[in-house]
Amino acid sequence: MEINFKGKRALVTGAGSGIGRALALKLAQCGATVLAIDLSSTALETLKQEIPNGEFAAVDISNWEATNTTLRKLLPIDLLVNNAGIAFTDPLESITQEQCDRIFAVNVKALINITKTVISDMVARKSPGAIVNISSQASKAALLNHSLYCATKGAVDAFTRAVALEFGPCNIRINCVNPTVVMTDLGRKIWSDPKMGGPMLAKIPLNRFAEIEDVVDGVLFLLSDKAQMITGSCVPIDGGFLAC
Repeated sequence: MEINFKGKRALVTGAGSGIGRALALKLAQCGATVLAIDLSSTALETLKQEIPNGEFAAVDISNWEATNTTLRKLLPIDLLVNNAGIAFTDPLESITQEQCDRIFAVNVKALINITKTVISDMVARKSPGAIVNISSQASKAALLNHSLYCATKGAVDAFTRAVALEFGPCNIRINCVNPTVVMTDLGRKIWSDPKMGGPMLAKIPLNRFAEIEDVVDGVLFLLSDKAQMITGSCVPIDGGFLAC
């Protein structure tokens, strides 16, 4: 199945590393003009060496006005992947106000702000578009000591469905993917330990964690014209974890 994004401008948040970086590279390979934002200017400089015709901007997306200023310089945008996110893994009694404010600012508030800006421009141009939010299986199943993270990803799922309903008549599709543990560099470091990963792996019928490419392939499909009848969906990329 060939996917071609030639002539499309695709924005990826958190594009400096991990899933975001892989998405940016694959979108470029599929012909899109890649627009990459990340907190780290150093990571973006490295990415720029591999995507010389892309457009790059370092910004803290939790800053509403700074993000809007950055996005206005990158418009128009046809495809959006809200990938940037953070996590805290603490028991409830240890959670601080600062942690709560920070994770909701990045995982929820920033995602809403970016989506609002991009969709407003799509509507003004009367242009169709596609958006994919990176959620998590943690929105559907409780994970120990992930209460804040679970809460933010539940909000992402609900927001995805609501916006899909609102903008479907404008031919703007919005979906999310809900991966299990993904073997990024950090994921591999944490979850390759049998004591940590073993209990989680035992709940996955396919008996493996997701690789970055598994998530990238799912996102590319949902962004593409191959998924023209799919909107408002939260697609598990979890090896069957949620089926159990």
